[in-house]
Amino acid sequence: MDTGKSERHEKRMKRQKEIVDAGISRASEERGIIIVHTGNGKGKSSSAFGMVARSLGHNMRVGVVQFIKGAIETGEEAFFRRFPDEVEFHVMGDGYTWDTQNLEQDIKTARKAWAQALKILSDDSFDLVILDELNIALKQKYLSVDEVIADLQNRPLKQHVVITGRGAPQALIDVSDTVTEMREIKHAYKAGIMAQKGVEL
Repeated sequence: MDTGKSERHEKRMKRQKEIVDAGISRASEERGIIIVHTGNGKGKSSSAFGMVARSLGHNMRVGVVQFIKGAIETGEEAFFRRFPDEVEFHVMGDGYTWDTQNLEQDIKTARKAWAQALKILSDDSFDLVILDELNIALKQKYLSVDEVIADLQNRPLKQHVVITGRGAPQALIDVSDTVTEMREIKHAYKAGIMAQKGVEL
């Protein structure tokens, strides 16, 4: 290997390590954070449920409330229900809004789901809370964004919350600690490929 190239690489990595170490030393606060996964790309709920698996590895207790899903069985529900002592799983939705086609029903369903979410958010025995597709309920104005934010800010200090769904409102983004937008580049559905178990379901 080129000695000069190796030396330049070593110097770059040394500088990078100094920057990373300085950033880590500044990050000394320990508290629960709000994480939002939004955008039109695939992977929002998948990422959230990956965090559920990670949390179980640390012996943490998790609460899940799904605001839209409910009409179709999913792999995440089937799997995490195997851990009833560690994961409290609530499927509260009636299916996608274009399937229900009933505004009054959708609002009632969302409010019922939020009431369940509040029980978990007020219980400090839950370390991680997943509010799956809450963003959709907020975007459709089934719930008050201001009330949801106020409730999130009143949760236990060390409780983490992950909120998924397209169309996260700006007010929620503003108060969140970590926000990721999933951007679609290509999706099998547009090529006529149906949703697959273990991939979408």
